Amino acid sequence: MDMDGTLTQHKSPLEERCRRVLEQLSEKYRLLMVCAGSCERVYNQLGQFPIDISGFYGMQYSEVRDGRLEIIENSSAPVNREQVLEYGRAIRDEFGFSDYVGEEIEFHASGLITFPILGTKALLEDKLKYDPDRAKRRVCYDRVCEIFDGYNVFIGGTSSFDIAPKPYNKLYALDRYLEKHGLSREDVIFFGDDYGVGGNDREVYESGVEFVCIDDYRDFPKIAEKIL
Repeated sequence: MDMDGTLTQHKSPLEERCRRVLEQLSEKYRLLMVCAGSCERVYNQLGQFPIDISGFYGMQYSEVRDGRLEIIENSSAPVNREQVLEYGRAIRDEFGFSDYVGEEIEFHASGLITFPILGTKALLEDKLKYDPDRAKRRVCYDRVCEIFDGYNVFIGGTSSFDIAPKPYNKLYALDRYLEKHGLSREDVIFFGDDYGVGGNDREVYESGVEFVCIDDYRDFPKIAEKIL
């Protein structure tokens, strides 16, 4: 399952009622979080709930062993920073994204890239209200994909694009986990909210995996109870 928008409000702690449902699900199913962020961030946002996590679109993998988070895999990819900055500036110039606070591009140690339209230092309240329905970013999504043609591009959160080196995406992460544990796509029920065009759950949604659409994280407990 996905986290932000599916289990929680974006970058907000797991609510107690959702935690209770996770506990019930864990008694019946093997649980995996498939996320864009780091395993550590996901683990802490979930209140250190014991769960397998595939982070950074499959570049990182963790398990909880003896009550502690252990990073089992931690990959990284090289990035041509100057080229990425050039790409970012071209997009800002073309679409008028010239008003930003902080850095224009956020580089992560893993090789993932965040293109924050409002900049890295923008206020959270400004980010949340910028493009909650993603309509603004869908206008330029195809062009961003064209410019960043060596990457997978996702409409992330409410004000940014997440950019991952190919082949990393959530379906790739899920398939690696399934292979590791001797499972197949037919064994999966995936919960996600970001299944529209440009969404980072889109590849899983279109893969044939049984996909449960969550359009409001507050509905997760009621929807998940159907498979308990």
